[in-house]
Amino acid sequence: MYDYSTASETALDQKTIKFSARDVQVYYGDNHAIKDVNVDLEDKTVTAFIGPSGCGKSTFLRCLNRMNDTIDICRIEGDIKLDGEDIYDKAIDPVQLRAKVGMVFQKPNPFPKSIYDNVAYGPRIHGLAQSKSDLDEIVEQSLRRAALWDEVKDRLAAPGTGMSGGQQQRLCIARAVATAPEVLLMDEPCSALDPIATAQVEELIDELRKKFSLVIVTHSMQQAARVSQKTAFFHLGNLVEFGETGQIFTNPTDERTESYITGRIG
Repeated sequence: MYDYSTASETALDQKTIKFSARDVQVYYGDNHAIKDVNVDLEDKTVTAFIGPSGCGKSTFLRCLNRMNDTIDICRIEGDIKLDGEDIYDKAIDPVQLRAKVGMVFQKPNPFPKSIYDNVAYGPRIHGLAQSKSDLDEIVEQSLRRAALWDEVKDRLAAPGTGMSGGQQQRLCIARAVATAPEVLLMDEPCSALDPIATAQVEELIDELRKKFSLVIVTHSMQQAARVSQKTAFFHLGNLVEFGETGQIFTNPTDERTESYITGRIG
């Protein structure tokens, strides 16, 4: 007899592919920084990019929202698709793409504006709010998603730059989610934070996964193990191994991955 329960579980386990990359090459002038990367990134999943410094993980991350376009000597080949659409197609507006694919950087970088205006900036320039009350709602919702509302609701006019480092990074996350992105890229989001602020951001990443796809670059293997469901290991510009986080950390198939995880390279 056919087991319908198994079939339904299998259907639930099959996640939508959000980003698909095929034969991606990145060059900085003559330097071949990323070589033959092929990977599918799933929706509503945290994917961690790990590897030694200079291995290409941040470079590849920046390909996903065309941040490398701002570097004159950078050239990208291959295909990167978001929901099946080529993000490097000439018809794609990079500004609109970056509203869909938000980014949080290594160092908290709030604008020299009020807490309110930091979060309201993106919705304003993208025309996402029809009225002041719409904007108020977006700001509150974004700050709640960043687990910051209760800490700042009585001082929204205060400067964002006057907050603690951990609060500033959560403000940057609120700013990123305010444009209703589908994907959130995070480039070492906790490297400038203390352990308590790091734990808060990690909890937040787990919460945000219910709404967004997240891709996080991290030097901390412990962090990758804590927050991600999928892990990609980069080495010398190559995507060496990609799979379930538990499998990558406990039973890697490539000896270079094992060498990195056990501390022999890196």
